[in-house]
Amino acid sequence: MLELVNVYEVKGSFGTTRVEIYRQNIVRVVHIPRDVVDFDKKSFVVIAKPIEIPVAVSDRSDALIVNTGVLTVRIDKANGCISIGSGSTTIFREYLWRSEPVEIYGEKTYHFEQIFEVRDDEGIYGLGQHAGYSAHTGYNYRGRVVYLVQRNTDIAIPFMVSSKGYGVLWDMYSMGVADFTKSLARIWFEAGDALDFYFIYGPSIDDVISGYRWLTGKATMLPKYAFGYWQSKERYATQQELISTAKMFRDRDIPIDIIVQDWRYWGKYGWNAFKFDENDYPNPREMVKELHDINIRLVISIWPIFGEETEIIKEAEKIGCIFRGTGLLNVFKDECREWFWRKIEEVFFSIGIDGWWLDASEPEVRPLLIYTTWQRELDTERYGKMFKYINLYPLLETKAVYEGQRSVSNKRVLILTRSGFLGIQRYGVINWSGDITGDWTTFRTQIWAGLNYCASGLPYWTTDIGGFFSGNPDTEGYRELFIRWLQWGVFCPIFRVHGTYYPKEPWRFGSEAEKIIVKYIRLRYRLLPYIYSLVWKVYNNGYTIMRPLFFDYRDDPEVLNIDDQFMFGPYILVSPITTPSTYEREIYLPKGLWYDFWSGELLEHGFHKVKAPIDIIPLHVKAGAILPLAPISTRYSMQKIDEIELRIYRGRSTVFTLYEDDGETYDYEKGIYALIPIEWDEDNQKLIIHGKQGSYEIPEIKFKVVWVRRGKGVGIEESEPDTIARYQGEKIVVSKP
Repeated sequence: MLELVNVYEVKGSFGTTRVEIYRQNIVRVVHIPRDVVDFDKKSFVVIAKPIEIPVAVSDRSDALIVNTGVLTVRIDKANGCISIGSGSTTIFREYLWRSEPVEIYGEKTYHFEQIFEVRDDEGIYGLGQHAGYSAHTGYNYRGRVVYLVQRNTDIAIPFMVSSKGYGVLWDMYSMGVADFTKSLARIWFEAGDALDFYFIYGPSIDDVISGYRWLTGKATMLPKYAFGYWQSKERYATQQELISTAKMFRDRDIPIDIIVQDWRYWGKYGWNAFKFDENDYPNPREMVKELHDINIRLVISIWPIFGEETEIIKEAEKIGCIFRGTGLLNVFKDECREWFWRKIEEVFFSIGIDGWWLDASEPEVRPLLIYTTWQRELDTERYGKMFKYINLYPLLETKAVYEGQRSVSNKRVLILTRSGFLGIQRYGVINWSGDITGDWTTFRTQIWAGLNYCASGLPYWTTDIGGFFSGNPDTEGYRELFIRWLQWGVFCPIFRVHGTYYPKEPWRFGSEAEKIIVKYIRLRYRLLPYIYSLVWKVYNNGYTIMRPLFFDYRDDPEVLNIDDQFMFGPYILVSPITTPSTYEREIYLPKGLWYDFWSGELLEHGFHKVKAPIDIIPLHVKAGAILPLAPISTRYSMQKIDEIELRIYRGRSTVFTLYEDDGETYDYEKGIYALIPIEWDEDNQKLIIHGKQGSYEIPEIKFKVVWVRRGKGVGIEESEPDTIARYQGEKIVVSKP
């Protein structure tokens, strides 16, 4: 029979299994214990509503079967387990789900366990970022165990992605464990009222990620300056030190967009007092103005915990916005989130500060309140004890700041924070990998940590380049590590240096190292037209910039365990050097032809040994690429440019869409942007720059076209163009001579 109905249930001694059709390729499954009646929850994470579509339903004696036209969902009437297929192929098969009634800290709840099949040739990824304490998890989680709990260096995202073209999002907020050590995977959650999850089918991985974003919210566009170079340290201790460091970048002609003020600027006023100590910061408003005058933005560190000695905690306690005995902001209350933003606006936003470093958002509470203690003592009042919601805190803290700023300003929200959760991409968030050590082993783990973070549907990620607990720039060994880390950092979504003990501005490493460091900072700025165009795709298409190889080559078994190479956008293959005194490495080139970025040499699919002297990170560009590059004179991201070097890597027809807007408002949501589709026609050897789309006005652009070949259109420096096309918004066709 054909019905326009979205919800189907099977009841039994096991409880109730409910299936809700969201789209043809997305279904929600809820396993409800038999003791729970009238289960109905308002999700903190999922904001999409089901689309009513025609489905075919077959009610058999052993199973209820629902067909969406793309997926077939079978609910076993004996045990409530589900299996999901497409066509004749079963994609996901559940073998067991069960609930165990328990009492935790005096509150009744359920443990949940689920067992499902993973195939021998299947790679499992996502689940957040596991960079420090659990870095042993590795890249492909097959044969490994992942702990889903927020802590410094670990971000718990209960969303896994399979190389077989599907994802599973568990809408659960308690601590969890995912065990992939056997052919049957097991996932366990400490607490909840039902086991609630969403199955998302691609089969392309981009479609899986796009489905995740449809469910949980689009990734907003960050301001353009977020994609330039960030300089940070623990800490710039005075207004004078911060300003003089920023000016040094301009004096030395080194590109930069953001400088960061870390903690303790509050001085005598106490921990996170939301005040500047005038002894060290005599005029914060003027400090911000001086930075803006030289086109540098300021991001400031803010914490969710207040010192007992501060005035601000008294105000927060008076209105019931502090968890008892902790100094920690209660972000579960609407009125407390609103209060938090009002204080940020009053003290920081009003003087022009550009972005918010929400540090320790796990949250990291005082050492005396050990982890189990704060779960027991903290009560969300409206929802129950904290143990049920332990992973939610960073989502709600960032919600407070995002919604607060959007309520008063059209300026894009920029948040850097140490922890995250499902849906956090909708709040203008960048996550970083926490307080990691500056050594080669940790550097190596950062690559797979970042790839799995991005495979979790969250697009904007960074590390403390060189490690937070960093080495001495005066030592040769640490200089080498820092250079290799920074070379890779150019190809992270966000490019940021931070650390303690030693300052890490480029000139601290000696003149020879500084030349290499500045070379790569300039490469980042050359790539900004490419990067910012991809940022639009992240927003508009649910795209991912930092791409594990299985995203684009999931049918190639070689890529399932390659954890030290990745695609940066559609064209650039990045192969970092992650061991000391290493000047060549083996790389794998997936199907197709590839150009060496540095030489123009054309290589075929397969394994290759490539040279990598200290000033070179192996980069290969896919044949068919169109790479737009800013002038090498670009020193900050908002700098107006009217010429672009357009490198054409022949071998395949392709289209790349160049994007531009004002870079810092939400006017793009109203259609105020410009799109320029650029097409390479391989068969006819023609470059077609199509007419501008969108209402954003652009200047005449001088496209300096270079057909890349050996020794031509290579490396960082600008190339002599093969031809020049002057573009005024109308279609241009350029034939290769």
